[in-house]
Amino acid sequence: MKVGLIFGTRPEAIKMAPVYHTLKEYGIEAKVIATAQHREMLDQVLELFDIKPDFDLNVMTHRQTLPELTKNLIDKLDKIMREENFDYILVQGDTTSTFVGALISFYYKIPVGHVEAGLRTDNIYNPFPEEMNRRLTTVISSIHFPPTQISKNNLLKEGISEDRIYITGNTVIDALLWVIEKNKDKIEKILEKYGLKDKKYILMTMHRRENWGEPMKSVMHAVKEFLLENKDIYLVFPVHLNPAVREIVFPELEKLENAILIDPVEYLEFTALMSGSYFIMTDSGGIQEEAPALGKPTLVLRKTTERPEAIEAGTAKLIGTNKEVVLEYMNKLTFDNEFYSKMSKAKNPFGDGKASMRIAKILLKQKVEEFKI
Repeated sequence: MKVGLIFGTRPEAIKMAPVYHTLKEYGIEAKVIATAQHREMLDQVLELFDIKPDFDLNVMTHRQTLPELTKNLIDKLDKIMREENFDYILVQGDTTSTFVGALISFYYKIPVGHVEAGLRTDNIYNPFPEEMNRRLTTVISSIHFPPTQISKNNLLKEGISEDRIYITGNTVIDALLWVIEKNKDKIEKILEKYGLKDKKYILMTMHRRENWGEPMKSVMHAVKEFLLENKDIYLVFPVHLNPAVREIVFPELEKLENAILIDPVEYLEFTALMSGSYFIMTDSGGIQEEAPALGKPTLVLRKTTERPEAIEAGTAKLIGTNKEVVLEYMNKLTFDNEFYSKMSKAKNPFGDGKASMRIAKILLKQKVEEFKI
């Protein structure tokens, strides 16, 4: 059996790395097609997980538009599908690489397996373009690997046949637990490197397209006010390289002594920063899944989330980007011990670290012809 794995961003690579290695352990020929939608951040993950792409499309260009990215992906994936004889293609999540990878596979009548299927916000413009990417990928896919019962229910509501849906848990837990187990000594040294070992700090990320501009400014105003009032508490913020993000973050926070602004870090370093943090603020999707495994309460800086499991379990709080609300919850997590304890001790709803094994077994069990479109 020959399986192609298409991914191009750091989060995708993290979540597909354990799938790749598990497929190989089960004797499946696995080939990585790295679109490099995110170049530098992708390469860091590939090195950490010891993955060398069989195909590197290198589609990243400066300030690339979505239509330009889509066109480049179509052209380069077409050449690969024309020459390779894959039994399956696996795509992950909701990026443009995910959707276009599924689309080109469909054109060549290759069954598509969608890892982390069924996530929904029910708002096609939030997050943008991710919500539409995952919906379109669902329509194309032959096999669906939702991480939870809620995501499975979303697929059933959209008419997906139950015999093509397999709940696996989320592969990001597989990746996270692997990294922590293999790098315990390095994690402690990373905290020392940033001078954080004995400091109480908040870890923050913010980069989503729908938060560019005023929403991000509003959050930065709240963070600045909090840090000025609580100088013994630090903020660690790996700032996305996109100018649309950096042009807002740095003018607001760079002069504060307790704001540690750094470039995006490799996954091992980010795992260390998560493990040592007091709580996390983010508009990322994957962090909402990883943080509960580490017992870290998470404030979600978005209007919607396609991971309601975290909200329902109590591991995360959806707070949006309004300055007063952001400030309210930063203070609440910092000073309300009961509120903090309830969030930090809530059960992780995203899996047990065996999702990749389940995916490999399902692919081996099924006959390719059953999933021909």
